[in-house]
Amino acid sequence: MTRFNDHPLWQSLLSTTSDLPVQSLSPVALAYLGDAVFELYVRCRYLFPPRRIGDFHRRVVAQVRAEQQAQILAILSPQLTDPEKEWVRRGRNAATSTSRRANPELYQAASGLETLLGYLYLRDVHRLDELLALIELPDAAPR
Repeated sequence: MTRFNDHPLWQSLLSTTSDLPVQSLSPVALAYLGDAVFELYVRCRYLFPPRRIGDFHRRVVAQVRAEQQAQILAILSPQLTDPEKEWVRRGRNAATSTSRRANPELYQAASGLETLLGYLYLRDVHRLDELLALIELPDAAPR
């Protein structure tokens, strides 16, 4: 069986960009990118087996909510390096607005995760893939 991270679509998205001046980007900009990276990852994982679009959408939305992202960060935290933890901290501290339904701590944790994912997407896609592999998505296609 082909692993998810070997899929040509995902590989094209993981093209190396490690020469970009990532340090000059704000944590908010990295979180913006990380949000897109994570949602695309989740969408790709739920794409198979084929489902009705409403079911597909509900499954994806359940995983990209701030509450779920905060839980994912808690699962990943023991595996993070000190520099990765620093990016999470910077992302948490940069979170300025919250959803009306999300509590601020959860929203900050989600922003920390998104900042880390954005940073890793630009700096170390192999590490990004390692961390994403640790996330279990209910009823998703196998990696």
